Parts: sequence; structure tokens; C-alpha cells
Amino acid sequence: MGTILLLEDDESLRRGISLKLEKEGYDVLCASGSREARRLFDENKTDLIISDITLEDGNGLDFCREIRRVSDVFILFLTALDQEVDIVNGYDTGADDYITKPFSLMVLISKVNAFMRRREHTGGEGTVLTAPDLTLDCKEMKVFIKGEETPLSKKEMQLLAYFMEHPRQIISKEQILEAVWDVDGQFVDDNTVPVNISRLKKKLGGDSETEYIKNIRGIGYLWTTDVLRK
Repeated sequence: MGTILLLEDDESLRRGISLKLEKEGYDVLCASGSREARRLFDENKTDLIISDITLEDGNGLDFCREIRRVSDVFILFLTALDQEVDIVNGYDTGADDYITKPFSLMVLISKVNAFMRRREHTGGEGTVLTAPDLTLDCKEMKVFIKGEETPLSKKEMQLLAYFMEHPRQIISKEQILEAVWDVDGQFVDDNTVPVNISRLKKKLGGDSETEYIKNIRGIGYLWTTDVLRK
């Protein structure tokens, strides 16, 4: 089903997560520190990395930056650092998702399964979505703004695709969580959606003429332009 690299320095937690993932059918590579994790990553084909941030030989943010220089593998932080600044730092270093401790093991497995399902469907029939000055190639997973490619994380790419598939519709936070994170929001940090959307908006452009995503106070979010599908 896929190979997961689990970087967690708490032995008991590492064992518990690993056993659950293996029961789900995944191959799990376990590491307690970043040096060991990098060796395992270099020696194995890895589909997903689950990493703590506070480690015995450094921190997961540095490990994430290191991996991002050589790979776009999906990275999920699993950490006790739950302040908004910590979450923002996690996404800014290249993480695709962020779960805070204490956490629901069922939610973690749900996120892993959702990612693996999306990975299996990658490479299918391609679709190109276009809006003024913006093009999203869903097959190639590339975004172009005014003709220039703009790098997005996998989660930002999924958010963008969801918005462009529902133009000029007000979308609630709950709908976004279900569609993009594949959970109902019960165990998800309140900052998850707004932090990711804020990062996406900055990359797309935020002036009055190119504000693609607007926050509708108390209701949700709105993609403001028409979208063509090719």
C-alpha cells in the first residue's frame, strides 16, 4: 500500500503508531532521530514522512527543510507544539499537514489513508483549470501565475484545486476539512484551515485586482473569479 517513514523519539508512541500503520497494511520505517531518518530516507523509496518536531538530535523543522531540498514527498508533522506560530513555521518549512498532540490515532490513520488514496489516483486523466492570470494543471500538479510557475505544497495544491472546482461558491471551513483533509474537523486544530488558506493567498497574490480567495466573515471562503476547464 505504501511506505511510511516515522520519525518520533518517544519509543512507546513510536511503537504504537507503527503497529497501527502496519495493521493498516503499510510498510513502516522507524527512526528516533533525524540522522537515522535521513539514512532510511536515502536508502528506501518513501511515500510519506510522519515527523515530530522536537527530537533527540535536533528538530523536525531542520529535517523537513533538508528533505525539501531533494524531494516533494508528503510530510506530516505530529508534535506537541500547538501555538499558531509553531503551525505557521511547520507549513513554512515545507510540511503538507500538521497534527498537534494529544491526537486521535483514528484521525491520523484517516489522514494517512486519504493521502494514499490521492497518491494512487495521481497520473490519471489530466485536467487544466484556468482563471485570470492563473493556470492549474491537475495532472502535472503545477501552477502558473502570469505564465510563471509558482511552487505550492501538496496541501496548497489540493486547496487551490478544490476552490477552482467550486468557483463563486461560498465554502465553509467544515466543507474544506472534509474535502481536503478528509476529516470532519472534530480533532483538527482551529488554525489549520485559515493558516493554509492565508499561505495560499499570499502565493497567488493579494491585491484588490487579483484576490482570488475572499474570507466571508462567519460563513466561509469564496473563489471570486470564473474558472474554465480544459
